[in-house]
Amino acid sequence: MSKVCVFLADGFEECEGLITVDILRRAGVEVVMASVTGKAQVTGSHRISVTADALAEALALDEFDMLVLPGGMPGTTHLGGSALVTGVVRRFIGQGKRVAAICAAPSVLGGLGLLEGRRATCYPSFEHALAGAEITGAEAVTDGPVTTGQGLGAAIPFALELAALLEGPQKAQEVKEAIVYRH
Repeated sequence: MSKVCVFLADGFEECEGLITVDILRRAGVEVVMASVTGKAQVTGSHRISVTADALAEALALDEFDMLVLPGGMPGTTHLGGSALVTGVVRRFIGQGKRVAAICAAPSVLGGLGLLEGRRATCYPSFEHALAGAEITGAEAVTDGPVTTGQGLGAAIPFALELAALLEGPQKAQEVKEAIVYRH
């Protein structure tokens, strides 16, 4: 079973985080929602509070198969300002392990120079922050160990892409049919 860490910071885009968690869990992935705030309660950008499964600093992050950064503001800024998040993201990419980011959050990867020469997508007003990337404008795109998503409207295709990468295309198709996603 694959194991995924979804980082949550105050101001995260609730649907991008929770749709990803939901779809991956439906696909049989072990998903841990990890707060980077130092407290279990995390409040999203639309004032929806979520209780994280764990505090990020208490986890053995290298045991995960994938890291996910939801977008939202100021959540993305908080993720990019977290030495824990940026450190483990750099380590994962350096080891060829999977990292995914959606909406504004690919800008964190761009700021770290991790999108140089890769195809990527993000929320349109953040494209300038994807230094060296080939911007595709796709809903979701995977290039090597990095998957990026465009925004809330692309949260389901993004999460299904992650499910396919982790558990195979057949499992992703099963989830797609189970949730009656016809896009």
